[in-house]
Amino acid sequence: MKLFPWKKNKPLFNEEENHLIVKAIRQAEKRTSGEVRVYVESRCRFMDAIDRAAEVFFSLKMENTEERNAVLVYVALKDQQLAVFADEGIYKRTGQEYWNKVVAEMIGTFNKQDYAKGIAECVIQIGDALHTHFPYERDTDKNELPDQIVFGN
Repeated sequence: MKLFPWKKNKPLFNEEENHLIVKAIRQAEKRTSGEVRVYVESRCRFMDAIDRAAEVFFSLKMENTEERNAVLVYVALKDQQLAVFADEGIYKRTGQEYWNKVVAEMIGTFNKQDYAKGIAECVIQIGDALHTHFPYERDTDKNELPDQIVFGN
């Protein structure tokens, strides 16, 4: 129950920012059999961001991709936390150093207060890695997960 039911929550991103992120997801997935999802919420309470990202990853059933090549970009805007959680198929091929670099670059853009651009750039970079290790195959590829941003609380 909301304490002030007449007060509407401001959307985390405007329409243009949403479009930028979804466009990046679709662009990234055009070149790979891998999947990328973005989950954004206001707060990450009582957890480390990577633990929350893992929880979200499994609750969205992202581990069910055929080649275990799904990646979740997790952001808690008000708490200024973020994480990237990669399934074992892509993680084993890229290694921890790669994911540390992706997160560091996203933090750099976030420090400029451009969250949508930071997420979109991160998604494109992940798409490049997925393309390298899991290239698109016209005859067998299918979009296994939705491309829309998932918004939490």
